[in-house]
Amino acid sequence: MSTSTIQRFLLEDLDIRGAIVRLDDVWQALLAKRDYPPAVSDLLGAMSAIASVIAGNLKQAGRLTIQLQGHGPVSLLVVDVTEALNLRGYAKASDEAAGKTGIADLVGDGQLLLTLDMPGLRHPYQSYVPIEGNSVAEIFEHYLTQSEQQPAALHTAASSRSAACLFLQKLPDADRKDPDGWDRVTRLAATVREEELLGLSAEDILIRLFHQETVRLLDAREVTHEWPQAWDKVREMLRSLGRAELDAMLAEHGEILIHDDLSNHEYRFDADDVAALFAEPPAEPRILH
Repeated sequence: MSTSTIQRFLLEDLDIRGAIVRLDDVWQALLAKRDYPPAVSDLLGAMSAIASVIAGNLKQAGRLTIQLQGHGPVSLLVVDVTEALNLRGYAKASDEAAGKTGIADLVGDGQLLLTLDMPGLRHPYQSYVPIEGNSVAEIFEHYLTQSEQQPAALHTAASSRSAACLFLQKLPDADRKDPDGWDRVTRLAATVREEELLGLSAEDILIRLFHQETVRLLDAREVTHEWPQAWDKVREMLRSLGRAELDAMLAEHGEILIHDDLSNHEYRFDADDVAALFAEPPAEPRILH
């Protein structure tokens, strides 16, 4: 049972929807064997939680990939999540990222690409997201407001144990139901503290923030990190390089080490493993009649 979830909710009298994401075991799996500086971890945590919000709204099978590239200390950050909320991601950062704060210092003159791949699409849908704002939350507030023509608000938090996000979006009838509702709700949401996002249940957060509103909380959906190792694919890739190339790699390094950054798996091959890749398959037994 995953301890990572997304719960959607609706402020029924105001026509405002929202979601709360809490990543615990999934976030710890993404951080396993990685040594990110705190600012990089915060950036990846925010992106992972926001990607979960967006994927949670997909109406059909598909895969959402958010890729941030730049010329700063963080040269690449990728988060990949399916409509079933199976999440993975990683960041590529230099030592210079330590001590940096703010997305501008971390990424520099970067670009953010959102890709949605769905069955039946001839080509994946791609959208460049303008980097407008001082945080991932602000960037996606601007993007969602422009792309969906409805204002959105996002608040994120991350620690070594959890990553979280509070999402709100104004729906078309909000002003008719309560002209001041959106301003009131976003002001209340802005008071949420990081320790609350990381430590309280969705129900407790909503009670604390919106106890005077009518809130309908939907059932939680699990977020998972289930990307098993793919030894057969790795072996096939190595075979395609040829025995001479692999022997040269062994001579230089003593072993062949392949790291799947996105799924966070390592594959190690020694000389015996390489020999086995090119061993003749056993002959089929002869059947005598």
